[in-house]
Amino acid sequence: MQIAYWIVAALLAVLYLYAGGRKTVQSVERLQPMMGWVDTTIPLPLVRVIGVLEVLGAAGLILPPLTGIAAWLAIAAAIGLVLIQIGGIAVHLNRGERQIAVNIVLLAAAAATVWLATVWL
Repeated sequence: MQIAYWIVAALLAVLYLYAGGRKTVQSVERLQPMMGWVDTTIPLPLVRVIGVLEVLGAAGLILPPLTGIAAWLAIAAAIGLVLIQIGGIAVHLNRGERQIAVNIVLLAAAAATVWLATVWL
């Protein structure tokens, strides 16, 4: 179970570090081509908060189990990423966008990570 955790957690961490890092530092104009929901209806400070939460979630998946300090934080980080994806799905559906397959895959991966992270308890 530990190997499965590390595989899924590493993939999620890389993805969320990339996406969250972009949301944290790039301008709206640079984000819009890849993230259509970043526009005038979503305030830039909220986009930044989402980015910071994604980066913290990625760190929470890796650092606590790696160091053995407060390993339960990996479960909390995975739950946080589940909530981010639920919010993302809601935003896409409210905007009339039906391309939520990536969100569903990330939601499932984060939910699986919640379960896999129980190995550290």
